[in-house]
Amino acid sequence: MTLPLRVEPAHARHADGLVALLASECSGCFCRWWHFEGDKNAWIGRCALEPERNEAALREALAAGSDDARGVVALADDEVVGWLKLAPAASVPKLYDQKLYRGLPVLDRPSAGVLAVACVVVRADRRRQGVAHALVGGALEAARASGATCVEAFPRRSAEPVHDAELWMGPASAFVAQGFEVAHEFGPYPVLRRAP
Repeated sequence: MTLPLRVEPAHARHADGLVALLASECSGCFCRWWHFEGDKNAWIGRCALEPERNEAALREALAAGSDDARGVVALADDEVVGWLKLAPAASVPKLYDQKLYRGLPVLDRPSAGVLAVACVVVRADRRRQGVAHALVGGALEAARASGATCVEAFPRRSAEPVHDAELWMGPASAFVAQGFEVAHEFGPYPVLRRAP
C-alpha cells in the first residue's frame, strides 16, 4: 500500500527525517555540494571522511532558515521520503558556473526572483510512485508563495534508460509534466524554465 503524500516547505522540524533520507541516498553529501568551496577532490574526501561536517552544516542552515537549506520535503505518514532543494539562483553560483551552463545567453539575466532546482532525492522504495512529480508541484507552490518570478531546472534527460544516481537534479519528465519548457536545448542536459 502506498501512503498518501504531503509536500511542504522544509523546516527545522524536518531535520532528523531529511538527514536520514540524505544519509541513506547521498553518500555523505547532505545537499552541501553547491555551497562547498573546495575542489572536487576535496569534496570527495569530505564526503568519505567527514560527512558529519556536511550533516552539521545542513542542520545549521535548516535551523537558521537560510537559503542553503531552502526547499520542499515530501512526507508519507510524517516520514520524509523526498527532498527538492529550491535555492535562489544567486546562492548557488557553482551550479551556474559549470562548464555546461557557463556563459549561456539564456542564463544571462538578473538573478533576482529566480529559483533553481538544485537537488532532488527520493527514497529508493518510493521511486516511480509520483514523489518527484509531487515535489516539483510543491516547489512551484513554494516559489509562488515566496514571490519568485521564475524556476529553473537542470535535469538529466536521455532517450536511453537513465540510472537513478544520474537523476540527482530530478527526472525531466517531472518538470515537463508540471509545465516547464525548454529554455535551452543542450543534449542530455537541457535548461528548463517555468514561471510559478
